[in-house]
Amino acid sequence: MTILVTGGAGFIGSHFIRYMIEKYPKQPIVNVDILSYAGNLKNVNDIQGSEHYFFVKGDVTHYEWMDDVIRKHDVELIVHFAAESHVDRSILSSSEFVRTNVMGTQCLLDIAKEHGIRFIQISTDEVYGSLGRRGAFTEESPLKPNSPYSASKAGADCLVRAYHETFGLNVNITRCSNNYGPFQFPEKLIPRMILLALQEKKLPVYGNGQNIRDWLHVRDHCSAIDAVIQKGKPGEVYNIGGHNERTNLEIVYSIVDAIGKSRDLITFTSDRPGHDFRYSIDSGKIQRELGWRPSHPFEKGLLETISWYQSNEAWWGKRTE
Repeated sequence: MTILVTGGAGFIGSHFIRYMIEKYPKQPIVNVDILSYAGNLKNVNDIQGSEHYFFVKGDVTHYEWMDDVIRKHDVELIVHFAAESHVDRSILSSSEFVRTNVMGTQCLLDIAKEHGIRFIQISTDEVYGSLGRRGAFTEESPLKPNSPYSASKAGADCLVRAYHETFGLNVNITRCSNNYGPFQFPEKLIPRMILLALQEKKLPVYGNGQNIRDWLHVRDHCSAIDAVIQKGKPGEVYNIGGHNERTNLEIVYSIVDAIGKSRDLITFTSDRPGHDFRYSIDSGKIQRELGWRPSHPFEKGLLETISWYQSNEAWWGKRTE
């Protein structure tokens, strides 16, 4: 079975490809990535020579081109990571988010329908909207996106569901909490704060820093997707959480303290429009039905992530955005 991974030069996609090659050395994998600002072939340098790995540069919204790639490689499963994913950028301009996240997904679904290919949509807990201090999102929670980014992902998720209900396409949707780990582009909270702290620059925190996120190590995310591939039931949604809720300020404190810098570097800025207060994932379904559990303790994973950025300046240069 050949797997097509879209967005495989990005943060999570590259980790997933590496995970699969390590666990299934003979598994053919085709990586399609347009190499936008957040896509970086350095993320997959160590697997470029793998016998069963193929990289193809291209755009998931181009039907004929994607259809040719899928035919050429006899693809039987699409794992769809490719997406515009930064909330701040979606607030500034949403058109590219709709094009890539909605139209790109629709294009791939049409191809999957044409060839009878299984389709796994990698989504986000942000489609559920915001929570108060109690409760957690389940797979039955209504979709209430509050940013152009999360709205585009919710739209894509609805298309995936519709192709299952209307056409009988074998699909799954996974919705994860905030990922962290090596190779994450520096626009995201954890790598941005690490790099700013390393350079002793000001660390801007939105509002009062009390917004809460559940943090999931990227390798745990990859193992959960693998569990869905191996044992997931057609049409099902699976939530994937790390059970590591922290306020944004707690995250920044942990980073500054671990690097040995002063907390005086922290500054508070105007809050982001439509800033969701809290996300929390109930992973009970994937644990009960597929036997998945996260295995990376957050404190250890964060220290390892900080160490990776400290040791890989050649990868990040002086970027903090």
